[in-house]
Amino acid sequence: MHDDLARSVLAVPPLARRADLTLDRAANAALIRHIERGGIATLMYGGNANLYNAGLYDYAELLDMLLELAGRDTWVIPSVGPDFGKMMDQAAILRTRPFPTAMVLPAASHTTVAGVESGIARFAERLGRPMIVYLRAETFLDPPAIRRLVDRGIVRAIKYGIVRPEPQEDAFLAALVGLVDPKMVVSGIGERPALAHWRRFGVASFTSGLVCIAPRASQAILAALKRQDHATAERLRSHFLPLEDCRDALNPIRTLHEAVTLSGIADMGAMLPLLSNLEPQHHERVRAAALALRAFDEELGRAAA
Repeated sequence: MHDDLARSVLAVPPLARRADLTLDRAANAALIRHIERGGIATLMYGGNANLYNAGLYDYAELLDMLLELAGRDTWVIPSVGPDFGKMMDQAAILRTRPFPTAMVLPAASHTTVAGVESGIARFAERLGRPMIVYLRAETFLDPPAIRRLVDRGIVRAIKYGIVRPEPQEDAFLAALVGLVDPKMVVSGIGERPALAHWRRFGVASFTSGLVCIAPRASQAILAALKRQDHATAERLRSHFLPLEDCRDALNPIRTLHEAVTLSGIADMGAMLPLLSNLEPQHHERVRAAALALRAFDEELGRAAA
């Protein structure tokens, strides 16, 4: 799994739905093709796809759609949870499909470290496959608990998404990579902290939502990091920051969902409640940033050709 994590930026796309909230196969296919044409080999469907609010009623349909739409060489990672009951029900659906792993979404409240550790172990036992855990808060799992899950063969990778004012100053992440192989960890907050996480903590790769707009540019950042060309990585990353600023100011999930539509890549349609689409008064700001980022990505594509 280490090689799979390192070969590509991990795209974390939104999920297209029609006005009646059914899955929009054509729009999801258009987005996947755009991402794959940019050289991205991993699709991780989780928070940006609003799977926190997804139910079992169309989970099987969603999984089958992703298996059918993704390219033969693309690694697709679905998510489960965040509550224990839903993830255990989802295990029965996942068991019958050839996904090598799944990511456990982090619950926002009403958890303990011991409870989360037990729940993930029970889910992995029911599924019969190793897991990826997603950390967004220090109270969800601590480094010793993660080490125990790794030692038991339950956890094979960690998406690290705890936001810090200075990402290079992170005692929790330092403790984590001191207990598990850093190549099991991916930076999970997009391009903004990815460079610091790579250089300071030795992570394997990073996840990105804006890779959906600019896959070539995001993959070029990873390539620059691998060859230790940090100046180029910083220069490339600067093109992502205006749209990341929009996401930080408005809402990361809702803004990305709208940005894909406003960029002209694919119409993401309606957001699944309990979220809602971004208010129209924000569209022009998001559209301008998304189109500028897409134009830069296309410029890179022409230069490479």
